[in-house]
Amino acid sequence: MRTVGVVVNPIAGMGGRVGLKGTDGKVAAARERGAEPRAPERARAALVALRDHAPETRLLTFGDPMGAAEARAAGFDPDVVGEPARAPDTAAETTAEDTRAAVAAFVDRGADLVLFVGGDGTATDVAQALDDLDADVPVLGVPAGVKVYSSVFAVRPEAAGRVAATFEETETREVSDIDEDAYRDGEVRTRLRGVVEVPVAEDLQSAKQVHSGSTGALAAGVAASVEDGVTYVLGPGGTVGRIAEELGVDGSPLGVDVYRDGELVVQDGSENEILGALGDENVVYVSPIGGQGFVFGRGNHQISPAVIERSEVRVVASPRKLDETGVLRVDTGDEGVDESLRGWTNVRVGRFEERMVKVV
Repeated sequence: MRTVGVVVNPIAGMGGRVGLKGTDGKVAAARERGAEPRAPERARAALVALRDHAPETRLLTFGDPMGAAEARAAGFDPDVVGEPARAPDTAAETTAEDTRAAVAAFVDRGADLVLFVGGDGTATDVAQALDDLDADVPVLGVPAGVKVYSSVFAVRPEAAGRVAATFEETETREVSDIDEDAYRDGEVRTRLRGVVEVPVAEDLQSAKQVHSGSTGALAAGVAASVEDGVTYVLGPGGTVGRIAEELGVDGSPLGVDVYRDGELVVQDGSENEILGALGDENVVYVSPIGGQGFVFGRGNHQISPAVIERSEVRVVASPRKLDETGVLRVDTGDEGVDESLRGWTNVRVGRFEERMVKVV
């Protein structure tokens, strides 16, 4: 019987849909903008999959809001091995120290795997705790953060639960994080935070990387096809950023902009701002992110299921990027929307050229 320690960062990903590009140090701001927690729901999805594939699993977790309720909701009777510290002025919050304490408790009780729910910051805390303990317990991430740059995450929550139940081997992978303040200012500064053992599985994502390729003709072709009266939602990334340049507007490279009739109507918008700017006919332009191939669910949570349901989705990418990603992936948090996006889709790779690529 496998023993799995589960720790949930309850605030992970809250800054995504409200346009903060991360939640580190921005919880209050996220809540002021109406952000809702997404980590608990994704934790439950992973744990239901774990229970379905290995119901006999012994589950260790920390007290609420760090996993106990989600474990019980998924049908487990977990061993609660500790509680988060509660300072009087932060009663509703948890800290990095809480995450590290949970990992230490899991190791002390013989966990075969640490399954964490969060983003790169949570991955960093888990890796640091294992390094401090000189422990080689493998880890696996349930993606719930905004960016998720590290290669220690499953491609979606259900995959994480399945891998946690079935893996037989592990391999060394890197934990990376970025400076969120610099990211909000449009600059990506990736930093190596640790090296950990991770289950060997096909449903793990690659580390994000920066890819180059000829996108000038592609951007010019898209700009030439823009129609009056249509609202265009421009996702983050260099490829779509070239489209904004061709349109003659000052977009936000790492944010989401809305363009209509020759001008930006929303710059670096939140989900609600984007929804408020949509018209009768809407088009979303997105490009796969790095080596992972995600077109939704990594770094662009502002383009929410509600936005997608009201829009036509068009994917653009350089041929080189498509060669390296192989397939495209979606993880919007809404299974119905994900299913509607799956299958074969046309990806624009040049001024006129398109390529058929599978979305999974």
